[in-house]
Amino acid sequence: MPRPALRRLAALALTVGALAAGSLASTPAALAAPATADRAGAQHADHGSSRHDVGDRDGRGGDCRRTLPTGTSDLAVAFGGADTVVRVHVPAANARRELPLVLDLHGSNNNGDLQAQVSGLDAVADSEGFIVAEPTGALAFPATLPGGNWAWNVPGVPLTSGNVPGTDARDDVAYLTAVVDAIDAAGCVDDDRVYGTGYSGGARMVSAVACSGSGSDLFAAIAPVDGVRYGRADTSDLGRIARGTCDPDEATPVIAFHGTADPVNPYDGNTDPRWGYSVDTALAAWADENGCRRTPTSKSVSDEVTRVSWTRCDDGADVVLYRVAGGGHTWPGSPIDMGTFGMGAMTTDITASQLMWDFFEQHAR
Repeated sequence: MPRPALRRLAALALTVGALAAGSLASTPAALAAPATADRAGAQHADHGSSRHDVGDRDGRGGDCRRTLPTGTSDLAVAFGGADTVVRVHVPAANARRELPLVLDLHGSNNNGDLQAQVSGLDAVADSEGFIVAEPTGALAFPATLPGGNWAWNVPGVPLTSGNVPGTDARDDVAYLTAVVDAIDAAGCVDDDRVYGTGYSGGARMVSAVACSGSGSDLFAAIAPVDGVRYGRADTSDLGRIARGTCDPDEATPVIAFHGTADPVNPYDGNTDPRWGYSVDTALAAWADENGCRRTPTSKSVSDEVTRVSWTRCDDGADVVLYRVAGGGHTWPGSPIDMGTFGMGAMTTDITASQLMWDFFEQHAR
């Protein structure tokens, strides 16, 4: 599909999905998004419901050989008895060289193909030498996009209908673990440098994986955009974090990006149980979790952007926020002009995708 058309679809999905949302109608067992014309054919990896186990996979070293093609392709990943398709982009590199991996998760009412346009991480991956992958959620919105309209099953968090997904919904913490395992097997991945980012609902999902006892060792660091969380909001007081809903096994470095005028996930919080407490509350909780011993310091990056950082943390697990004054529900520096989507202003003073990679480079397991 021509890039301008894809960007128009991205605009439609982001605007309708974030502002109107709508009810999530179904939880299909399988997703088979069509490959675009510039991709290699889908490869297949069967990982059932396997869990990421660093202990089992350490020591591969130079023994691995990448079978994923250079450029953008589709990787078929079997999970829970069904096939899914994951968009993967691989930079030019020696097939026996281990590469870092970044999972890039789309927002609600969107899909992996369009998230690649929002983040523009392919270009950063090519210049910096890492693999980027955009899987797709399995909670369905009414389909208006090629590849469908989907959302993530954030554990314990209700849908726009107000209901928590049923037990038949896909376990997306386990699914993302299987995706990493599949890409590792085909892509010669450096297991110490697997990272997660996401936009909006994808940011909430990445946060949930980092909080999960079963999946918290998946990512060496995370970069939520417009959706950082530290567990669920307390239903008795939505301005507080529910106890016991974030229990990582180890300190997780966090870099977050959020606008102070975000109309979807408000910076100061709201009374929606899908969101609730403020961005500052979330990041202070991560800093406490990571044992950061210094009070946060602020540095002006531009007239619009302030960098807030918590340092001297356990295992070097720093916490950083790029706060965008007057910024909307947008990805800073996106190659798509998200400021025209009706979700507020998008800053171009920083490029979130480059900044998150610079942060990831400093934080391996």
